[in-house]
Amino acid sequence: MDLTTPTQDDAQYLESEDEREFDLVIFGATGFTGHLVAEYLAQVADDTRWAIAGRDQGKLESVRRILGKPELPIVLADSSDRDSLDSMAQRSRVICSTVGPYARYGTPLVEACAEAGTHYCDLTGEPQWMAEIFERITPIAEETGARLVHCCGFDSVPFDLGVFVAQQTMQQRHGVYAREVIGRMGKSNGSLSGGTIASILLLLEQAGDDPRIKKIVEDPYCLYPTELASGLDSGDQLGIAWDDTFGSWTAPFLMAGVNTRVVRRSNALASLIYGADFQYNEAQLCANRGRALLLTAALGMGMGALSFGPSRNLLKRWLPKPGEGPDAKQRERGFFELFTHAKHPSDASKDVRIQVTGKRDPGYGATSRMLAESALCLAHDPLQVEGGIWTPATALGQSLVERLKRVDIVFEPVAITADP
Repeated sequence: MDLTTPTQDDAQYLESEDEREFDLVIFGATGFTGHLVAEYLAQVADDTRWAIAGRDQGKLESVRRILGKPELPIVLADSSDRDSLDSMAQRSRVICSTVGPYARYGTPLVEACAEAGTHYCDLTGEPQWMAEIFERITPIAEETGARLVHCCGFDSVPFDLGVFVAQQTMQQRHGVYAREVIGRMGKSNGSLSGGTIASILLLLEQAGDDPRIKKIVEDPYCLYPTELASGLDSGDQLGIAWDDTFGSWTAPFLMAGVNTRVVRRSNALASLIYGADFQYNEAQLCANRGRALLLTAALGMGMGALSFGPSRNLLKRWLPKPGEGPDAKQRERGFFELFTHAKHPSDASKDVRIQVTGKRDPGYGATSRMLAESALCLAHDPLQVEGGIWTPATALGQSLVERLKRVDIVFEPVAITADP
């Protein structure tokens, strides 16, 4: 399958979907990130029939009062009540979920959407969960036409789409795809969301208790379709390293364990369009060797402490929790920049570098808009894939790239220099 060529005409399917009550439902709208998604939709979704959903009527009524939308429909649904999830899925064309950790709460809703032929997107960054459900749920979604798209926040939209844009640019300029792309996180201002931290804690807990899950998490190809052989990539960067391409010292990047696997899955779902030998890695750019050493040590000590049960329980008291986050001014002051660099197969002078820049902090302000626009993309845009479990690049691709411009997240080619 080509990432740029439509494979179906959506008109007939969209006509049947119009019979549903809603275009879009935000599940988890009373949580911190869910509220931000709803707040954004209240500003831009005038042409969308949307609703907010959760398990607490009173809290949902409070959300719509704060939004200034007293007539906004409310849907009651609980992740532990499958009947309520089925009902919600059957009423809407798209469900957008912010209820995590998804490994704990997400499976019943994904099942409900797959069975109802309802499109779905979320914020998960939990590879162990995705790997567990793919093989079982994908055939159901393929049969009903449900497009299910995980990782629609900072994990992993900027990097997955960054590779997509880099490869499309390489193809347009030189008629080939790169066999190797590298992702590099640049400067940023923000903090990990409470939901992301909760997901990391659950992953470490599960990996510590179950060797099978530990093996999944450590597998660079854990999100590959089971029928495909693994490629050439090994594990993620764990120490400091000098990067000749960027002329910079680098340190491990916390989100690489999710993003790299999503990018590899994008290639696999596109029939290995970049080649069976395609390679991808991520790292954090650092100003100097000392900074790289400091960041690596801090990350190593932090993950080590969180991997050990007693210290993990102690640290939980101080770490941000789901439902907590920075105020509006802090979110607006945030920003991020990152790069995807595609290496030409035979001529380094033809390499392509894409800079991805975003206003607002990546964990909350930017992520909530990425998720909201992903949901609107599923609801309104003629997409190029049929039912199944997809990545942001393979399902949403250029449509989402264009949509993100209006929320100040931009993908653009830049001149290649040793110091970005």
